[in-house]
Amino acid sequence: MSSNTQSDQPHDRTLGMQEPISRRDYLNATLLASGSVLLGSVCPLDLVAQNDWDGYGGVGDYSSSNGNTFEVITEAHKIRDRIFEPLPAGVADTGELYDCVVVGGGISGLAAALFFKRQYPSRTCLVLENHAIFGGEARRNEFRVDGQRLIAHQGSAMIFPPLPGTFLENFYNSIGVDQWPFPYQAWRSNDPEIPLGRTPYPDGARTSGFFFGPKFGQSRGRWVTDPWGTKLDGAPISESARRELLSMREAEATRPRKLPAHHGDPISRHLDSITLEQDLMDTYGLSRETVRTFLSPVSGGGSGLGADALSAYAEYAADVLLPWDYGKGAQMFPGGNAGVARHIVKELIPDALPGPRTLEGVCKSSIDFSALDRTGRPSRIRIRATAISVQHEGEPGKSKFVRVVYARSGNLASVRARTVIMAGGSWTTKHIVKDLPAAHRDAYAQFYRAPCMMANVAVRNWRFLYKLGISECQWFEGIGNYTAVRKMATFGALSPTVSPDSPVVLTLKILFSSPGLPIGEQVTRGRAELISTPFHEYERRIREQFTMLFSSVGFDSRRDIAGIILNRWGHAYLSAQAGFFFGQDGKPAPGEVLRNHPHERIVFANSDLTGIMDHRASILEAHRAVGQLAGRIEA
Repeated sequence: MSSNTQSDQPHDRTLGMQEPISRRDYLNATLLASGSVLLGSVCPLDLVAQNDWDGYGGVGDYSSSNGNTFEVITEAHKIRDRIFEPLPAGVADTGELYDCVVVGGGISGLAAALFFKRQYPSRTCLVLENHAIFGGEARRNEFRVDGQRLIAHQGSAMIFPPLPGTFLENFYNSIGVDQWPFPYQAWRSNDPEIPLGRTPYPDGARTSGFFFGPKFGQSRGRWVTDPWGTKLDGAPISESARRELLSMREAEATRPRKLPAHHGDPISRHLDSITLEQDLMDTYGLSRETVRTFLSPVSGGGSGLGADALSAYAEYAADVLLPWDYGKGAQMFPGGNAGVARHIVKELIPDALPGPRTLEGVCKSSIDFSALDRTGRPSRIRIRATAISVQHEGEPGKSKFVRVVYARSGNLASVRARTVIMAGGSWTTKHIVKDLPAAHRDAYAQFYRAPCMMANVAVRNWRFLYKLGISECQWFEGIGNYTAVRKMATFGALSPTVSPDSPVVLTLKILFSSPGLPIGEQVTRGRAELISTPFHEYERRIREQFTMLFSSVGFDSRRDIAGIILNRWGHAYLSAQAGFFFGQDGKPAPGEVLRNHPHERIVFANSDLTGIMDHRASILEAHRAVGQLAGRIEA
């Protein structure tokens, strides 16, 4: 590996910025954007070299698809900036006519294509996906560390065992996801076993730890292990904050609050009328400072922003709308819900994933990309194809076809469709559908999408955590908020066992909240920071964070970090503001406008519409959308 001229300072050498880990060499670029530029007309992405933005992508099927890559986000910004308006005269007509074109190859789009295939087996369907692989945020990273294959999720993570006899149970069974719970690695070490979870999220168990650093007057840092069991003994926080946090914890354990019984009942409507922050303050007597210091953005992390910006109902809507078999516990494929996406594609285009339709076969097989878009096949997936225009031919109410234009490899091409399912995110759909009615545009203006970065850090062992007696931890300053060691499902792991000396991937979910600012300003500022920061700067921050947290127990970032992959998601989460679920000021909820009112031959599907960032919502929205094609396909 050639040297990195940006990392020649003594501090960087101490951190290991020049160590030969799995990372891509940087171009000699310097970030020039100031804060004023970030919010102005200059795109900060233009000021960062591509290799110092994408960084290392790992190995395997997903090596060129870590998050929103430079290529993908550049094309998306052309849509935002209306570079293709009006469409140039030279758009190539492929001559293709499909019964259905699905825009977006995430789980919503893939599930829609599969439901379409099952409902209309003799009809044709094309999925257009702008990334180099299908899955949307349900994708994975792969590392090779000391001869072992490690897998981690890029975004969408957990899968929840469905209730018997439900639609979701039947769907999972139909695609080969039929074992609950999954089999997981076993402990194998001469060291005493400590419990490991199945997911990368801390649950506050006895093997949890809180870290307090300079923000709390601890220049050398202080760990509090089993923080709830010890009642935060030794935590360098104010007595009032301690009292509030312990009171909340006790109330959650002994006096569960009354939650909504069903979607739309008075409790759910009240929760949607206030922010999550206000609800936490009202319910548990917390101060605003305590919420923002210790609970945010983690308390609202499933929606990308902190509790101050979100509807209180956003915290509970998934459990109301999507109940599951809680007794079996949350499960996780080795690569998160990339496993769900792969199983759907295996069912949709069997030879795209050669091998048996088993959990292990689908997880471990390599994708045959040539099979995704084969001429003559009724179901096809066209990758690296960014839809830029979707419009009825002629007057929408009388039109028989929709013209879909997409960009690919620097060229524009078009296909025709009898119907279209818009299964991409709200932030693109509102720009792409050119004849979108005013009511639909007004609805889309109420969708706020927050950025997120998932940083996967491969370490050669996790003995530094074991020395602390913890397997999960949380902190309240610096980059990220928490991480955890997890047992891997054995159908994807190279080793059936795990020990403190096993190489693992530690995932940092990095959110961008600015408490107190309006939601629109928060997501804009967060996205500007995500886009404008080069890989080498994020690598430095991650190394500094790990050094601050773990150097006291022998962690050495030069020696112990084996690889870093950044997955930048510019519009990761639908952040549902107060009033999103049931509407306000006498207006209907924005999701209901789009769910209940197809635009002639164009229907809408995405988890956006429910306000719940959950792949189950994506599947259900896809099924609903395909049902709305009835009467349009035949016409």
